[in-house]
Amino acid sequence: MAKTAQFYILTEDCTLTVEEIVCNLAASIWRSGKKVLISCESEAQALEIDERLWQRDPEFVPHNLSGEATQYPTPIEISWLGKRNLQRRDVLINLQQEIPDFSHSFTQIIDFVPKDDALKTQARERYKQLRTLGWALSTENIA
Repeated sequence: MAKTAQFYILTEDCTLTVEEIVCNLAASIWRSGKKVLISCESEAQALEIDERLWQRDPEFVPHNLSGEATQYPTPIEISWLGKRNLQRRDVLINLQQEIPDFSHSFTQIIDFVPKDDALKTQARERYKQLRTLGWALSTENIA
């Protein structure tokens, strides 16, 4: 199966935060029947996304933070550097500044190109790295 990576470019007109976009994407992917790993740069970012998913109205989006004791695996896991469960997931939503070491176990990655120039440069490096590894890449602007 071909490995695909979708990069969303946040344009100057974009009024949503990357965390809001991630929550919308994760909910949509979950509704399509896939399991998602949201890989955050920090625990604080993971907690923000967790809170946003709890606050979604009217729809509850089943999710958990890595390391939380749950009776059943949820379809959406939120992890951060150094903290991740090992359940198999279909889609990786990457918010880390580098491509995670475990990305090879996914067939689909979603990544972002922020407005900030330094972060944009890091996103370009991730893009180049995935291209070198043979991933099929696409981009889409988010206004």
